Parts: sequence; structure tokens; C-alpha cells
Amino acid sequence: MPSKDPSDENPEWVGTWKKHASAFDRVKSVTMTLSEPQPASWIAEEAAVSPNTARDHLRRLIDLGVVTASERAGTRHYYPDPLYTRLRDVRELLEDTTKQELSEQAAALKDDIAAWVAEYETDSPDVLRERAAADDVSAEQAYEFARAASDWELARYRLSLVQDAITNYDTWTDDTSSITV
Repeated sequence: MPSKDPSDENPEWVGTWKKHASAFDRVKSVTMTLSEPQPASWIAEEAAVSPNTARDHLRRLIDLGVVTASERAGTRHYYPDPLYTRLRDVRELLEDTTKQELSEQAAALKDDIAAWVAEYETDSPDVLRERAAADDVSAEQAYEFARAASDWELARYRLSLVQDAITNYDTWTDDTSSITV
């Protein structure tokens, strides 16, 4: 039988998190890690705030263009704004990577994708997912196909970020070494 001790409900790290991060930062942190939209009540529980506090901070994050919301079964669900997330990731690439390094990353990602195309004899990770669901595929093979499909999609997304960073490098950075004369 589960314990009713209140200290079991809030692990020690929650108290530390509350001590060192504002409610706004906790709501933002939880929301920015979502892979699927969630209601404010769920986000509130994860961020250790009240549902009203979560809603207030989520409204502010929407106003800032960081979070977006949609209605599902009469309940508002929140998730990271895809445009904000993409531009944040491109900005991170631009801050941490030279144009030459970006070109090398693009080449490596293209090599990875070409290897999956050759190994699985298809040009789409979706085909791998279909193969994973086939009746004649073992659980081990299905797992391999699903993992490869996820890795492939991530590589394609990462490549698109790198390509955006390369395309806009000279405009969005002040690195004069990237300008060819």
C-alpha cells in the first residue's frame, strides 16, 4: 500500500527547483520540453505551481511567441511554438559554430542519410515505420526500424537547421571571417 507521507509526494529535488527557479521559469522549462501538447493542469503539476499560476505564465509565453496553444475536447493544450524553437536552434548553431564547421556538419548528416537510404533500400523513414508494423517482422527488427526512422528524421531536421544557418550566416552573424572576397 502506498505511503501517505506528504514528503513522498514532493521529492527533494522539487524543493530545490522551487528554491532556485521562479514559477515562470519552471512553467517555461516544462512546456519547452513537451513533445505533445498538454493542458495547463498537467504543466502546473510538473512545474510545481498552481493551475492558475501556470495559466498566467502560459498566457505570457504565448504573448512572447514562445508557446502556442490549441483546443482539444474543450480544453486548451500548450506546446512549444515550432517557429520559435526552430529559430532558437538556428541561433544556437550560429553562436557555437563557424561556417566551415556547419558545412562539415551538413556533409556528415548527408552521409548518414545516404547510409540509411542504402542500408534500408528506401528514401523515406516512413517506409521503415511501415516495415516495423508488418506482421512478418520480429520485435527486434521492428525496434531497429523504428530507431533508424527516428534517427533519420532527426538527421533530416538537423540538416535543415544547418542549411538555414549556412544560408543566413553572413546576415545573422558578425563573423567577418565568413565573408569571401
